[in-house]
Amino acid sequence: MSCTAFISVNDNDKRPHVVHLARELAALGFRLIATGGTREFLMKNGVEADAVPKVHEGRPNVVDHMINGEIALAINTPFGKSAFVDDTYIRRIALQMNIPCITTLTAATACVEGIRSMKEGVSTFAALQEQHLVSR
Repeated sequence: MSCTAFISVNDNDKRPHVVHLARELAALGFRLIATGGTREFLMKNGVEADAVPKVHEGRPNVVDHMINGEIALAINTPFGKSAFVDDTYIRRIALQMNIPCITTLTAATACVEGIRSMKEGVSTFAALQEQHLVSR
C-alpha cells in the first residue's frame, strides 16, 4: 500500500488546525492529495497537495485511487446534503478496502499522533477502560 493520505474537509473545518494536521502527515512521509477547495486552502497555507476530483467531478477520482490501492488514509469531514453522495461512496470503499477513514478533525488528530508514535517506536497500547482506571 502506498503512503498517500487523502484530505477533504468541509468549509467549517478549513482552519489552521487542518493545515497543522496536513503538515504533520507530510512530515511523517505521506504524500497528500486533496479535493479542489481543500487543496486550495492547504496550498494557500504553504502545504503541498496534489488535486483529486470528487466522485461526481469525473475520473479518476478519489474512489478510483482507493480501489487501486493508492491511498493509505482518508480524512473526510462531511457536511450537508451536497456532500452525502460522495462521502457515502468514500466511506463504503474505505471500509471495503481496509483504508482508515477519519470523519472528524478530533479523530484525525488522534490518528496522526498514533502514526507519529508508531514511527518513533512507542508501542504502549491500552484499552480505554484501562486508561479510565489509571486516571482515577
